[in-house]
Amino acid sequence: MILFKCINALQKYLNQQKNSRLSVGFVPTMGALHQGHLSLIGMSKAKCDFTVCSIFVNPTQFNNSNDFEQYPISLENDIRLLEQAQCNILFLPSANEIYPNGTALSTHYQLGFIETILEGKFRPNHFQGVCQVVHKLLDIVAPDMLFLGQKDYQQCMVIQQLIALTGIKTQLIIGPTLRESSGLAMSSRNMRLSDDDKQKATTIYQMLQYIKQQCNHQMPNELTASVTKQLLKNGFNTVDYVAICNANNLEPITETDNSTIPKVVLIAAFLNGVRLIDNLLLNNTE
Repeated sequence: MILFKCINALQKYLNQQKNSRLSVGFVPTMGALHQGHLSLIGMSKAKCDFTVCSIFVNPTQFNNSNDFEQYPISLENDIRLLEQAQCNILFLPSANEIYPNGTALSTHYQLGFIETILEGKFRPNHFQGVCQVVHKLLDIVAPDMLFLGQKDYQQCMVIQQLIALTGIKTQLIIGPTLRESSGLAMSSRNMRLSDDDKQKATTIYQMLQYIKQQCNHQMPNELTASVTKQLLKNGFNTVDYVAICNANNLEPITETDNSTIPKVVLIAAFLNGVRLIDNLLLNNTE
């Protein structure tokens, strides 16, 4: 694996590969890597000739400075994991390399409705910051394929919209959420949970499964209210949302129905200061 910290050196090397007609896959991360990230590396290696992983904790997508400062860092272990996964390139830029003119948002992305709900509602400007850094990274790497995880369901939809808005010639591939044997979705933030908190956190997956079982039998608002109470009862401090939505556009589902409209349930909740998110598609066998 080759490590690059400078954009110019990385692009020079990648251009050599592209001149040899080698396809490039890209997995952007903020580090604290786990098997979910590595599964995306594996998908990229299976579909592309060359795989680039970036590690950059992007300051512009944190609307809470404490969250940014407490984001887990495990660079030595990250590098070891990427080497074991036979990743070809690690791009490890500094903030000055990505934002030479400062981190002020220079472009406003017209994301529309999707920016006003769920994560967008509870984390103002979060998706503008996400789009800013992903746009920069896609311009730098210019990959044929971009690999993201389904755990960040709404973010995947935002990035797909970014690609459409900018006309970037990159195909988005979404990998399934990887889970611990307990059902807990793998996440870098899990590193901040105690063993006891990890056990409590499994309630999220249990509630996702409960909603999947009951979504055709109860009114959505009654079901989400019941699940919110259950999360609080099981140790969560606050619940930002429990939402049943159209899986294609995140429009809220307000009626009980047995239609073939694809649905997804999404949850965000705090457990001892750690914000956890998860989701589950309701129309498949997951």
